Amino acid sequence: MSKTTPNIYSFSLPGEQPHTTEQEELKQLARLIKKFAPHDGQFQVGLPGIRFARTSSPTHLSEKIPAKSGLCIVASGEKAVYLGEKKYWYDESRMIVYAADVPIQGQIVKADENNPFLCLVIEIDHKALADYIVKAYPEGIPKIKETQAIYVGNSNPKIVKSAIRLLDILDQNEDVDLLGPLAIEEILLRLLRSAAGPYIAQVGVTDSNAQKIIRVINWLKQNFVETVKMEELAEIANMSTSSFYNHFKSLTSMSPLQYQKLLRLEAARSILINKAVDVSTACYDVGYSSVSQFSREYSRQFGHPPSKDTVKK
Repeated sequence: MSKTTPNIYSFSLPGEQPHTTEQEELKQLARLIKKFAPHDGQFQVGLPGIRFARTSSPTHLSEKIPAKSGLCIVASGEKAVYLGEKKYWYDESRMIVYAADVPIQGQIVKADENNPFLCLVIEIDHKALADYIVKAYPEGIPKIKETQAIYVGNSNPKIVKSAIRLLDILDQNEDVDLLGPLAIEEILLRLLRSAAGPYIAQVGVTDSNAQKIIRVINWLKQNFVETVKMEELAEIANMSTSSFYNHFKSLTSMSPLQYQKLLRLEAARSILINKAVDVSTACYDVGYSSVSQFSREYSRQFGHPPSKDTVKK
């Protein structure tokens, strides 16, 4: 993949410049993340939609997977992700937002035992986002030229401080259900009020092109087993077939049917790894009608045949 310069929209509010105290806050954030991620891996604790990631060494480029909508705040280390041919970097000086569930490949490029990659992920609920948008833009969302699925920008000190408050609430484990959602709301409101806000807000606006595509993405996530035609998906989006196809590919960097195939293969892999079933059962369970086609596409996606992932009985 070619190395291209991503479109960067700064999350920093006017007049905000890096200070020494910001480095101290990042160290504080790192200490808190380590409490919830005591070793390498992915962790979900405290509140739904809050996740932590820790990795102590660089990694190879992953297979393509659907990333969930969310804000990623890095306290140390660096990661690169690909969406199609575009490459994005984020670290303690840059934040990344996934405005939609898009298929990405990821790679940790900077991490070691002393300074592991540490990341806080706050998933974005599009229904809740619609309520936040009304608060953030009472006079309407500023106009933008285009909608994008991934945004990278300068780390916003106010968002980092809000994240520390959130993790303090989780760490103290008192009134989490009461105070946690308020802290999350503060983070997302600050995100919407940043320079990236108008772009992110588009996915929460009813009947925007981005929202129509997300409606189809959500439908596919629930119904990927079904055999569906492009025209039927376009109807769900309430768009013409050609317009739907173009907007879907612009947002996700793949066609709707390619996205459906990715969901099927991810589901099949989960079945094979976690359940004692054979390849043909997994194949049919996720919607394939041909075991040979399933095996070819599985091998192409994951680099090995599905039989390698079967649970030994």
